[in-house]
Amino acid sequence: MDERKRDSMVAYLRRRMAAFGIEPDDLAESIARDQRRQGETRYCNAAGETWDGKGEIPQWLQQATSAGQSLEHFAVKGVTGQLPRKPRGVDWRNDPFAGTRLARDVRSLASVG
Repeated sequence: MDERKRDSMVAYLRRRMAAFGIEPDDLAESIARDQRRQGETRYCNAAGETWDGKGEIPQWLQQATSAGQSLEHFAVKGVTGQLPRKPRGVDWRNDPFAGTRLARDVRSLASVG
């Protein structure tokens, strides 16, 4: 980028920041906060969804690992680890087929066998 384009862009950004009441300190604080948050990220997907490895596993990561993708595939900066163990049993709360004819037919087949 040449110097004239750069100066023009800086002037434009300063005008827009002034129009929205954004001070340079606000911008610096926001960038620092994002960097801290990004430093805590252990896993990230291509859509930018992240997980710090604490608490419940997010749905995007559950779906990917259930489909056969490795946890290491989503590791940021070479972080590796094991997924926490799921409790035994089946969680039907997120069943996409709940209440449909397919779910009723499968249940009737299960009770016959």
